[in-house]
Amino acid sequence: MHFDIVATGLSFPEGPIYMSDGSVLVVEIRRGTLSRVGSNGTIEVVADLGGGPNGAAVGPDGAIYVCNNGGMMWHDAQGITIPGHTPPDYRGGSIQRVDLRSGKITTLYTECDGRQLRGPNDIVFDRYGGFWFSDLGKSDEWTCDRGMLYYALPDGSRIKRARMGMISPNGVGLSPDQSVLYVAETYTGRLWAMDILQPGLLAPQPVPWQTGRLIATLPGYNLLDSLKVEESGSICVAGGGSAGGIFVFGADGSHVQHPIPGEIVITNICFGGSDRCDAWITASGTGRLYKTRWPRPGLPLNYSV
Repeated sequence: MHFDIVATGLSFPEGPIYMSDGSVLVVEIRRGTLSRVGSNGTIEVVADLGGGPNGAAVGPDGAIYVCNNGGMMWHDAQGITIPGHTPPDYRGGSIQRVDLRSGKITTLYTECDGRQLRGPNDIVFDRYGGFWFSDLGKSDEWTCDRGMLYYALPDGSRIKRARMGMISPNGVGLSPDQSVLYVAETYTGRLWAMDILQPGLLAPQPVPWQTGRLIATLPGYNLLDSLKVEESGSICVAGGGSAGGIFVFGADGSHVQHPIPGEIVITNICFGGSDRCDAWITASGTGRLYKTRWPRPGLPLNYSV
């Protein structure tokens, strides 16, 4: 598989969204922006969000909904950007809405049941117009939050916890029939499946300490990040350890990695083009956006612009 560099100089890009005009929206977590990357590699700031914009998705109204983790400390090691602990100016996480026409930014949620959102990370909309999102949490030298899954409505009227006590939940995605929510945990290298009973309600955990149905745990030291689902139902999860790339998981737990040469910190993927076999991949550590031809089409998202 060949990977072409579309853009360089991005400041820890994540949350890619394919647009109908051929451009790709990304968040730049370190820069605190929602940005547009043109097909010729130009970079234009769409909105200055502050904090740490992380995951992003198109909502039913055509606006962009952003998981903002509130910011992170940053480290540069041998040309690679690495995110770190909670920064001194951290004020909490949030869910933000960006109107692409006006550029207006609205903060929809900063808490749930009186408890502050810590580090909202990834987001996916269901066919009913609501969205699931992960909260990876924050950390310092001594402590690390337990992670959460939430379900919310895009008008700011309702947010609820759907699952508690996870270890670094990151990527979220829906099965083709939208009956299953997939969640990748970063530090455990695990991919989970959770049955959806109704919007915002997950089937009970098999046992109190088990998040859902375990699809796979990666061997060795491998971190998992954000994910997208193929039309076939396979789950494409960005991540890596000594080598970054995209892990493709089958429902039986089998998996194969498509490594990207020279990259370590691979964070996300999105599909687009007329056949949904064009794939854009964020290499956050080096600030690059890649494009490749994927062997199978991605699953159409519920909303697009």
